[in-house]
Amino acid sequence: MPEVTPFGSGGALWPQEPAQDGHLLVRGGVGGISFQLEELGMGAQGLGGLARDLAAVEAAAYRIWSGLGQYQNDPPSSGVESVTAIWEGRCAVAAVRAELQDIGSHVQACLQEYEEAEYEAASQLRLSTDTLKLVPPQLQDAFPGGAADPLSPDFSRLFNRDSFEALTGSYPLMMFALLGTNPLLMGGALSMAAGSGMKGTGIPVVTRALAEGVRPELIPRRVEAFAGTSADVDLDASSAGLLARARSLDEGSPGSIEVLRTAGGSDAFIVIVPGTQPGNTGGPNPFDEAGIAEALGYGSEHTGAAIRSALRQAGAEAGAQVVAVGYSQGGIHAMNLSQDKAFLAEYDLKYVLTAGSPVGGITPEPGISSLHLEHRQDWVPGGDGAPNPDTRDRVTVTLQDRLLTPPGEDPGLGPGHRLTNYEEGARAVAASSDPSLMASTATLAAVVGAGGGATATRFQLVRTPKTQHPFVGQIPATEPGIRTGHPDPRSQVRGRKGGR
Repeated sequence: MPEVTPFGSGGALWPQEPAQDGHLLVRGGVGGISFQLEELGMGAQGLGGLARDLAAVEAAAYRIWSGLGQYQNDPPSSGVESVTAIWEGRCAVAAVRAELQDIGSHVQACLQEYEEAEYEAASQLRLSTDTLKLVPPQLQDAFPGGAADPLSPDFSRLFNRDSFEALTGSYPLMMFALLGTNPLLMGGALSMAAGSGMKGTGIPVVTRALAEGVRPELIPRRVEAFAGTSADVDLDASSAGLLARARSLDEGSPGSIEVLRTAGGSDAFIVIVPGTQPGNTGGPNPFDEAGIAEALGYGSEHTGAAIRSALRQAGAEAGAQVVAVGYSQGGIHAMNLSQDKAFLAEYDLKYVLTAGSPVGGITPEPGISSLHLEHRQDWVPGGDGAPNPDTRDRVTVTLQDRLLTPPGEDPGLGPGHRLTNYEEGARAVAASSDPSLMASTATLAAVVGAGGGATATRFQLVRTPKTQHPFVGQIPATEPGIRTGHPDPRSQVRGRKGGR
């Protein structure tokens, strides 16, 4: 249907396929299919408006012609030729109006067909009925060749992003997994799923069912933010520079986030959130494994509140512009801010940058831009069972370069999940001429500038214990532990570093 165009217009208009820029596969943004179809929809509305205007002209011409009808039998010198010209003009206007209406209806039908095709494709993947096409690339990623022992068992290579997304996005498979864990959970999970209409991914339902039925240490608890040291830094405000700060943060004290206050005429604040730091699950570090449950199943309710507290302590006033940056688990917390009504009521979140994070099931409020970096060999971004939506303000970049774990090194969650690789990808994004990436980079720069002087403050986030000490509520936030003799709760955060 998109081949239908006005006569003499120069050719058919077709939506452009997702762009490939070197090893970057770009989806969404101003170059994405959805935005192109959105523009076509607006064009169809414009055509409808023009057709209505032409219909008014057509009716006016007909009234004029009717009023002059009594002169049609007079000699030509009396103006009969003018009457005929008016009639022919009215017929020409009617022909153009009919053509515009026909094109507009075809465009609307094209949009409907596209939406139905997208829904059907998503349904097939969710029901695991269209996943055979994922097998060849999965085998290629599982046995890439060149490794010292390419056939050795390695969980990091069992799945790539697409195959793991198809697995976790299947409601039947997720319900079966709950049945294997605890049969009693399945009924409750099905009730929760039915309440949500079984739309989108079932991961939040499964996460809450596990936390509330089998693993109570995964149930979220209140998180507090304690200010640490502040320092003036020379900020690289590019996406690669911000991810580098996330890496240095992940290598520092467990449980820490960083708030950057940019210098200049109008202050902007950047929040950096680290990845998963495995250790004492459900302990004082909110970025342990239980933090994943809070992020995926509970919308980062408590961590988001702690981030708001950190921003206030850093000097962010109500209405301040904020950029949120997160790696892996940290990216889920950062993206959850985009739908956190309490956060958005206080701050103007302009941009979210994530790397290696499963955030496809999160729907931001309109007007918030986001850039998501994923790697084809990284299964973690597929952990929520939902692809990132293709919208004007949301750009997803899939890195396609082949990666291997160097011999002798711990594979961790796989070479595709290494933050250093995402930094390289961010540098390629900044150098790209793709229109979606150029627009996204410009949006980030409009908020934080090109970089330069900034004030960086580290905050220790601490998850409160299950049973609080009777004196905990009396400890001042600015001087924890000093007046009562109890240890600083920040000192309880321990764990080994590692991203997720």
